[in-house]
Amino acid sequence: MPEALELRIPLVNPNEREALLAALHVKPGQQVKPGDLLYTLETTKSTHEVEAPAGGYLMGLRAAEGDTVRAGDLIGWLADSPDWTPPAAPEPAAAEAGDGLPPGLRITAPARALAEGEGLDLAALPVGPLVTEGMVREALAAQGGGYEMQEEDFYAVLVYGGGGHGKSVIELLQAAGGWRVAGVVDDGLPQGGRVLASEVLGGGGSLNRLYASGIRRAVNAVGGIGDLASRQKVFERLKAAGFAFPTVVHPTAFVEASAALAEGVQVFPHAYVGSEARIGFGCIINTGAIVSHDCVLEEVVNLSPGAILAGGVKVGTGALVGMGVTVNLGVTIGARARIGNGATVKSDVPQGGIVRAGSVWPE
Repeated sequence: MPEALELRIPLVNPNEREALLAALHVKPGQQVKPGDLLYTLETTKSTHEVEAPAGGYLMGLRAAEGDTVRAGDLIGWLADSPDWTPPAAPEPAAAEAGDGLPPGLRITAPARALAEGEGLDLAALPVGPLVTEGMVREALAAQGGGYEMQEEDFYAVLVYGGGGHGKSVIELLQAAGGWRVAGVVDDGLPQGGRVLASEVLGGGGSLNRLYASGIRRAVNAVGGIGDLASRQKVFERLKAAGFAFPTVVHPTAFVEASAALAEGVQVFPHAYVGSEARIGFGCIINTGAIVSHDCVLEEVVNLSPGAILAGGVKVGTGALVGMGVTVNLGVTIGARARIGNGATVKSDVPQGGIVRAGSVWPE
């Protein structure tokens, strides 16, 4: 290793150069080994853990937890010796000093352009969280509706569905961090009841009331296994009420920087999403599932635990891939197809096709 190795912020999402430095796992001056966890980044679509590329002493740290960083920024050095002295940090460019922002406001460049273009008072935006375009749109909508935004509303998430998948989603949100489960909506549970520690706030008829209370985000916790129409109906009801759908990734899952996750995607523990994979709106990537490079999942696809997609697989809207399924390289699975648990798929499955559990397709 050279006398000191520069450490720079990686590009987590090609569509989003800024990220939140969510956690620092080492201290200045600490000695680390290759592969030790250094820090965790969060974007609006995923989390990304950065490991030490080599051994050494972490020196000259230039960011703190909660800071907004940009891809390519220098965050520090790995030095051979704890006595190594880092160069002085450059003075900020004149254009960055103050920059006309309210004190403490952190906002992405696209979000600021939208806010200023629409004449939104930047002082109306919350101080603390990284303000994104979606947050600005919410502020603009609220401005027209007479709703006074509060900072905590940006973290509140409604969970629609209190069954088994709902419990998994609640714990996914808690593990992902940065979210506050505002409560559960379920048409079959009594208001005031509990799902884990979260209160049942009502049924689907309460959505407009809950939106008016300041909750602006919701997750669809109806898994839709065997009844895709129910999951799609929930999305329609939430959209009609105005809710946005956060993309939630468990911290033990790994999403490559070049992958793209659409709104409403749920990625559960120990799942993997490979290079340049494209995951469509409302998809579920369940525990331990593998989506290899260049795969394309259209909307509301459900990958069950342990499913494995080889490179270049395409899965149509509403398809269900069962537990432990293996899909070979370049295969296309048609919309609304059903692949039974433990099946091996070696060639294309037509739209609406059914592959029996444990079978090899084509049979």
